[in-house]
Amino acid sequence: MALKPLMRKHSIPNIEMLASILDGDGEPGLLKECVESMVNNETCFFRDQANFALLTGPVMDSLRDARSNSKRLRIWSAACSTGQEPYSLAMSFLENAEKWRGWNIQILASDISTMALGKARKGQYSQFEIQRGLPVMLMLKYFDQVDGDWLAKPEVRKMVTFAQHNQLDSARHLGQFDIILCRNMLMYLCEGKRREVLDKLTSALASEGVLMLGAAETVIGQTDKFSASKEFRCFYIHSKNAGSVPLAHKRIAV
Repeated sequence: MALKPLMRKHSIPNIEMLASILDGDGEPGLLKECVESMVNNETCFFRDQANFALLTGPVMDSLRDARSNSKRLRIWSAACSTGQEPYSLAMSFLENAEKWRGWNIQILASDISTMALGKARKGQYSQFEIQRGLPVMLMLKYFDQVDGDWLAKPEVRKMVTFAQHNQLDSARHLGQFDIILCRNMLMYLCEGKRREVLDKLTSALASEGVLMLGAAETVIGQTDKFSASKEFRCFYIHSKNAGSVPLAHKRIAV
């Protein structure tokens, strides 16, 4: 169990005692330690490459077409862990800079873990981390080698804003997003909490916006507020748009 080392450190004999202490709301430091111990920071660059390519290709092109008047695109990388996902998005935009010239691209990345966010903000990765999913050409183009690690260049880091956020809390203060990535997080929650998170994501997704979940996740049986895209696996739209040839169902030439 992930909490055993923490319990030994604080001389807490069992999980019942730990729950009792946390329920008393008098140990915010202990609560933070529990969160950090339980969070799974498994991630990599361009994770699930086929689905990520679908996102940065046809799905994003369709949103580009729909937002051509405002030329503004807001993206939320929820549960971003140590930052590889939002930085992958940033590099994708930089690689297609001419196509997105004149656009206001905002990438917000959030996580509950302050430790993960600290690493994400720094943008510095070990040799093992950098080679997981990141092509060598992009590594050399967008990262500098520093003391054996690899540091994301300023043009990559400045594209992403990081914030601490618990997905079980309201997201109304964050505004609305055209694309929300909430991948490989719901699988760790019980059914009731999954439904709670999805309900909050509903209000955060703009009209005709797109929600992307992990390859092993689905909204089926969890909520009736989202419907699966008929063409794009792992992508979901507002159910109210499901009968009107929604945005994510349009194939736009790449």
